[in-house]
Amino acid sequence: MNYLKTPDALEALYGSPGEASLAKVVGRLTPCTRRWIMASRFCILSTVGPEGTDASPRGDDGPVVLELDDKHLALPDWRGNNRIDSLRNILRDPRVSLMFMVPGSNNVMRLNGQARLTDDADLRARFARNGNQPRTVIVIRIDEIYSQCARAVMRADLWSRDDADGLPSVGDMLHEATSGEFDGKAYDADWPARAAKSMW
Repeated sequence: MNYLKTPDALEALYGSPGEASLAKVVGRLTPCTRRWIMASRFCILSTVGPEGTDASPRGDDGPVVLELDDKHLALPDWRGNNRIDSLRNILRDPRVSLMFMVPGSNNVMRLNGQARLTDDADLRARFARNGNQPRTVIVIRIDEIYSQCARAVMRADLWSRDDADGLPSVGDMLHEATSGEFDGKAYDADWPARAAKSMW
């Protein structure tokens, strides 16, 4: 198999980017990008560290991020599995990317920037839900924001499909990963009640 090795070889296959793909990049929140990002309840946070890359889904019951100013966003670290891979990466390499999605829209908004972690009490309190607060908040300095091409979401027909029927459960995967030692059925049975109590 022939693997490409140089940017020149790659660019020879693709040619020059279109005018719109270059003009769309902004370095701070604008009225349009602000409206779009604040409509998003879900994003993917990508980080990089010495062990490699990480991508983590993030979601909330309202805007997934809080605007601090037109160059900074705050992303709460709500309860999860406590692996904290993304947070460890941020401590060692501040580069992050976020991909914001809105159900029904074929566009995806990408944000590239630099992140820091804080346990500031006042900022954490701004995210309070049902008496709970995130343990930390990721503060992101915006370097660039731009919309992604809609074709990927259109090709996948993402928002008008439901292909979940028959998929293995997390319990099935845990059972498989541990060669049958983990009780996946019990995990799946307990999960709905556990999730309901630990959403925030």
